[in-house]
Amino acid sequence: MFLHLSTYAWALIAAVVTPIHFSVMRWCMPTAKSKKSVSFMPLVGGLFLWASAVVKGFTAAETLFLYSSILLIFVIAFAPVRNRIAADILEQEQNPGTKVQPNMLALWWIAMSIGIGTLAVISACMSQTSS
Repeated sequence: MFLHLSTYAWALIAAVVTPIHFSVMRWCMPTAKSKKSVSFMPLVGGLFLWASAVVKGFTAAETLFLYSSILLIFVIAFAPVRNRIAADILEQEQNPGTKVQPNMLALWWIAMSIGIGTLAVISACMSQTSS
């Protein structure tokens, strides 16, 4: 059991989080190219995480916790600033030769959300190792 939930519970959480992440991230992207690129995030991230878990000896529950947490962190980071991100991506794809200045508020929000989310995940993992 990891964070007082069974492996089955974490698998169920991951099964719910994956389509939420997939839908929200595609909704955040303005073009077919960007929608396609974010569509592979759960698969690529899951494979990378699985390989890392095998090498480092993580349990299935720990791995599913990390997978679900990472996907949710990205949803929290991108959904609130969707319009600003979409405008920047669309402008860059329409003008590939010019450097588009990203929206600083969106960048700040994304960086802070991912940073705080990562610290929360690390502290949750650390609390389990000290128990």
